[in-house]
Amino acid sequence: MSDVAEWDDADDDVDEDGALEQPETFYGSADEFVREFLIVTYRREVSPKGEFRWDPQWWMHPEAVARLDALWRTWEHFRGDGATGMSVWWRDHADHHMGVLLSPVGPFGKSSGTTDPGDPLPYLAPPTGLFVDVRGLDS
Repeated sequence: MSDVAEWDDADDDVDEDGALEQPETFYGSADEFVREFLIVTYRREVSPKGEFRWDPQWWMHPEAVARLDALWRTWEHFRGDGATGMSVWWRDHADHHMGVLLSPVGPFGKSSGTTDPGDPLPYLAPPTGLFVDVRGLDS
C-alpha cells in the first residue's frame, strides 16, 4: 500500500459489496428544494412587465424543471464542502440558471407571477406524486 492511500479516504464511501455509497440528500426532491430553500433565499421582485419573471407553477415548464432539478442536485453535491462549496454553487450554478429562468425571454417570460421587493418568489404546490422524495429509496 502506498503512503498516499494512508490519507486518501476514497474507500470510505464504498459499501461492503464494493459499491459506491450515495450520501442521503438534505432535500428529498427538486420541489422540496424550491419550496424550502430557493424561493425564500433567492428573492427578487417579479412581475409580468418587470425585469424578472417567475411562475408559481414552475413545475409546468419542462426547461424550468430540468434547470431546478440540476440546481438541487448540484446544491446537494456542494453543500458538504465547508470551504468554497456554496460560493461555487452560487457563482457557477444558481446565478447562471436563475438568470435564465428569471429572464423575460426565459421559460417564465409570459408568467403573471408577482411579488413585492423582498418577498419570496411565488409558489403553488405541484400535483401530488409529481416529485418523489428520493431519501430512503433503495439504489
